[in-house]
Amino acid sequence: MRFAIITLTALSSFGLLALTTPTVESSALPTALETETYAIDPVHSSALFKIKHLDTSYFYGRFADMSGTLNFDATDPSKCSLLIEVPAESMDSGNDKLDQHLRSPDFFDAKQFPVVGFKSTKVEAGEDGGYRVTGDFMLHGVTKSITVDVEHVGSTDGRRGKMVGFHTVFTIDRTEFDMNYGVGGPLGSEVELTISIEAGKI
Repeated sequence: MRFAIITLTALSSFGLLALTTPTVESSALPTALETETYAIDPVHSSALFKIKHLDTSYFYGRFADMSGTLNFDATDPSKCSLLIEVPAESMDSGNDKLDQHLRSPDFFDAKQFPVVGFKSTKVEAGEDGGYRVTGDFMLHGVTKSITVDVEHVGSTDGRRGKMVGFHTVFTIDRTEFDMNYGVGGPLGSEVELTISIEAGKI
């Protein structure tokens, strides 16, 4: 569902040094990089979930919609931030009857809690050029702080303009979000979430 601004400061000369130090024209200085804002492309972004069924196999589902923004600074992770919102009603299991049950109060309770969301509170450099993102994850009316490892898949600047892509896989315990239906019976408590984002510069 958490990269840099380089600030150049002009050097001031003092005393006799001012007589011997050449003046650098401001136009010759490299321009500062700015944090860029991107909007999530819902068509090319994915939110998937995986849960154990009957202690026998894994069941997969997806959310058909996603929106949000991210501020990206390629050289300073602390300048980065991320906001993701996923409509609970967009949950899609591939079966209409099951979808109705998953949207009911037994699971997502989509009418009362219409949004599954994540808002970053801290972004740090991670391993292999990735990021360590901490933020508030909101599900079923409960908000908890989580930290996930995020892969920077790639960046491009083509006919669609500047694009960036990120990917993460993490696991939550749904009982911590008061989603208890089926636990200890047909369904597991752990849910693996896969979030893949493609975003275009605004």
